[in-house]
Amino acid sequence: MASLKDIAELNDLHQSLPAFVDKLQQLLIRLELSLGTYYADHISVRCFQKATAERWRQGLMQCGELMSEKMINGRPICLFNLYEPLQVGQWLIDCIELPYPGDKLYPQEGWEHVEWVVPGVAENFHQTALALFSDDILLMPQLKLKFSNPTGEGERLPNPTLAITDNGITIKFHPYSIQDVVRSES
Repeated sequence: MASLKDIAELNDLHQSLPAFVDKLQQLLIRLELSLGTYYADHISVRCFQKATAERWRQGLMQCGELMSEKMINGRPICLFNLYEPLQVGQWLIDCIELPYPGDKLYPQEGWEHVEWVVPGVAENFHQTALALFSDDILLMPQLKLKFSNPTGEGERLPNPTLAITDNGITIKFHPYSIQDVVRSES
């Protein structure tokens, strides 16, 4: 089976992964955040052209299996289980999220975030996720924090999310794996 690095349609993603991983690791260091004991659930890309999303989709179908395609926030979002996991820092990630372009225009196309599972209760998950950080870190003016509760059609499992963005790199936390959320649909 092919891996991401062997697929022409994904060459831009393969070439840009090392730089994304470096920026991600720099962000984790700056945030004094150690996530070694947490499960890196999936990695996500962003694009602003439908043609790019279609090309990536064709490539991902060659190195993985489409696990889910749902309308979320007015646009299709595809999840692919990879046959060969990606090495992202110390984590092996076997799921890629491919959102199609929506209303928001992204300044660049490529890797955008990694999501980790932080076990907790959905009702107070945002406080659980915030507890990973020191108060001083969260006061950094360049950080953008976003709390959300995204839901796809038919999902029964709540998926509260904390996203922290700095310099174009986002890390996200949620209480359940994306596979558990997708399984809740059936």
